[in-house]
Amino acid sequence: MTNLLGEFIGTLVLVTFGDGLVANALLNKSKGQNAGWIHITVGWGAAVVMGVFASIACGAPQADINPAVTLAKMLAGTYTLPHALMTMVAQVAGGFCAGVLVWLAYLGHWEETADPGLKLAVFSTGPAIRNYTHNFITEAIATVFLVVPIMFIFSKNVGGLAPGFGPFLVGWLVMVIGMALGGPTGYSLNPARDLGPRIAHAVLPIAGKGDSDWGYSWVPVFGPYAGAAVAFFIARALGVM
Repeated sequence: MTNLLGEFIGTLVLVTFGDGLVANALLNKSKGQNAGWIHITVGWGAAVVMGVFASIACGAPQADINPAVTLAKMLAGTYTLPHALMTMVAQVAGGFCAGVLVWLAYLGHWEETADPGLKLAVFSTGPAIRNYTHNFITEAIATVFLVVPIMFIFSKNVGGLAPGFGPFLVGWLVMVIGMALGGPTGYSLNPARDLGPRIAHAVLPIAGKGDSDWGYSWVPVFGPYAGAAVAFFIARALGVM
């Protein structure tokens, strides 16, 4: 399981950049306050690229940095079940530590921000219209459109067309998903990206933070897992996994 450090570091980099850019856009008196949705979607795409490179550099050649992607690869035989579970734990731990780092980086801004919902949004996703069934479907669909195109990008028919550009294409993919399908739920796509920082939100002494919305927390975890499982069967049927 030599990939565990790489998955931890890669997810740490991904979520530090991702949650940090959300904090920059939402927290009061930040230089980037009100930067908007384009700032967030483009930034998350770039964060994915940096996370992938960090993961590979630190010993995780698969560079999943996402438990949903790890699940799809486990179904394809890349991982055993114990290996996949330990990889997921490392990813969630990376997300948790990233949440702590973002809290520290914006330490002076939590008390300046009155709305507890904005503070929670830095750490985790939330629905625009709360309907658990609809939100779950959105997350599952968005994750299908993450995992299957990743398999397209790295398939034998496509990989040779742009060697070395895979991480950049995945970042672009995440950006497009955010712009197209991110509106209803904030597009978790990644259980570690949501669960790890949400746990950090729950335990950190954030001034006026409110609750961590655990009633919704299962959606951005199990929605992506369901989407990844469906994506595996689609990719297998198309011959790209």
